[in-house]
Amino acid sequence: MWYLNMNAVMAISGMAIVLACTRWWPANKRVLLLAFNLCFLLLFSKKLFAFYLAYTALNYLAFLLLCYSKRFRKSWFIGLIFLNVAGVSTLRLFGMEVFTHPLFDAVMVLGLIYNVLKVIDALYFAYFFGKDARAPVLDYFNYILFIPTFTSGPILKFRDFMADTKQPYRIDAAQTEQSIKRIILGMFKKIVLVTWMTDVFNHFTQGELHTHESLFLMIWFYALIFFDFSGYSDIAVGFGRLMGYNIPENFKKPFMSPTLTQYWRNWHATLGDWFRDHIFIFFSRQTPTKWTAAGLSVLIMVLIGLWHGFSWLYVLWGVYHGVLLALENLLGRTTVNKKKVSRSYFYGRCLLTQLFVTAAVIVYGGSEDTVVKIYKGLVHWPF
Repeated sequence: MWYLNMNAVMAISGMAIVLACTRWWPANKRVLLLAFNLCFLLLFSKKLFAFYLAYTALNYLAFLLLCYSKRFRKSWFIGLIFLNVAGVSTLRLFGMEVFTHPLFDAVMVLGLIYNVLKVIDALYFAYFFGKDARAPVLDYFNYILFIPTFTSGPILKFRDFMADTKQPYRIDAAQTEQSIKRIILGMFKKIVLVTWMTDVFNHFTQGELHTHESLFLMIWFYALIFFDFSGYSDIAVGFGRLMGYNIPENFKKPFMSPTLTQYWRNWHATLGDWFRDHIFIFFSRQTPTKWTAAGLSVLIMVLIGLWHGFSWLYVLWGVYHGVLLALENLLGRTTVNKKKVSRSYFYGRCLLTQLFVTAAVIVYGGSEDTVVKIYKGLVHWPF
């Protein structure tokens, strides 16, 4: 969201320059970054600033509680995660106008579905490592409020971010050039390609749809969300690295994935990794059986669907992908080694995977009416 606002882009760019100019100060990327994160939120929205100040402070206290508590650790752990999920879910229901209250402002949910995942990751770390997981309040606030990834990820891992904070600010000319090129590429995707592709998509959805038009829109929209989200990730990775933090990749050649299992490790990779890591850790401490893995696959994809939105379409999307992943687990077809199969077989599997994804990707296409209209168009023959 920030990256479509020129003032925000200039502010983030200015902060990167300030960090480069103060590299002689060992604590520059910790102290100055916190000041920047807080000032940025305050100038963007006073309500957003107040909300996240309280939200982060409360969760830091919860984090310390898990670090130091010896009794009822598991109960505290589950309870704190439940409170976070319940709180975020309630705010989303306010955003959907299921509930109303004069104190609620839609800006308060900005980035919240990403930041709650970071909060839970920190709670996991505190639960499993106890006192060894301790982190200064300054670094915890920077972790939650890190502006380059605040609204749409990539999702930062607590352990990796804390490791980065301990390293002095170092970035050479080659890294700077690479990061700036990444930002320019992301801007081109977001501002040029996505704007044009959105106009085409909206134009076609206005009229009556036939089979070929619905198929076109499904493929077109798949490409649109790829450029949209990968563009955002490119910008976030570029700015994050200019600030001295190693931001993980979110897209790892997803179109070259021969199975859905591999696809979800390559498309929105940090989200898929988060759900696999935390759900499997919670429900299966040992190597799961095929049936356990299949069941967890359905659970994870339904949760990812609900994470995207509280809608029956997202639930169906989650069930659809979950069942396909479960079948891959049960049939032992979760991976394909490119070196051990023929080129035609490998690329055929990649194509099949993309067909499965394309069949459901339109669920992200905005209003429920638009999604239903496109699916109905599939059976509306032009003759």
